[in-house]
Amino acid sequence: AARAAGVERDGGEGASRSDARPTPENPASRPPEVKPLSYAEKLAQPYPVAADLKATGAFEAVPGLAKAPGKGQKYRYRIDVEKGLPLDAGLFAEAVQRTLNDNRSWAHNGAMTFERISSGSPDFVITLASPGTTGEWCAKSGLDTTVDNVSCDSASTDRVMINAYRWAQGSATFGPKNLLAYRQMLINHEVGHRLGHNHVSCRTPGALAPVMQQQTKTLDIDGIKCKPNPWAYPDS
Repeated sequence: AARAAGVERDGGEGASRSDARPTPENPASRPPEVKPLSYAEKLAQPYPVAADLKATGAFEAVPGLAKAPGKGQKYRYRIDVEKGLPLDAGLFAEAVQRTLNDNRSWAHNGAMTFERISSGSPDFVITLASPGTTGEWCAKSGLDTTVDNVSCDSASTDRVMINAYRWAQGSATFGPKNLLAYRQMLINHEVGHRLGHNHVSCRTPGALAPVMQQQTKTLDIDGIKCKPNPWAYPDS
């Protein structure tokens, strides 16, 4: 009788346990964890912005404060992003702060340091805007950015205009695999104008192009072809 009862218990237990039921030896399968993209990975990706986009024309400041990390001449800037752009404003702000304060940028050897503010009086306003709005603000300073769909320092205003199409899609000169470097160049080049630097062309074939060369347009000037370069001091 005891043996029969045991058989019944064994049979009942077996019938109530599915082969697919998780056990310590056979845990339930879990979906693989999705690792968040790093800063560099995010800036290596293209984003969907049309070349002829004209957004709202209204701007919103990126909130918060990113303190100047250095001891050199301090520049305080604000970042405005045009409302309606399908872009990450926080990522753009992080890229600007990191790039400008890199030792290969204008902060080289502690000469300058850059601080992002969202209130108060900035020295200039770095503005991420659609191609249409970029064109309008650049025209205020007599600049036509519509021909090559580029960015500008609108010097008669407080705005350094970054063309959202170029920020999102890059340029043929850098190619799709160098979007991070292109975006760094875009920041350094346009802020370089605000700091008083004019255009410079490469004079040595095969050398790195100066950051103040118009690298969005071409790397080949007067038959001298140079390599793309995002930095003011690339050897640092």
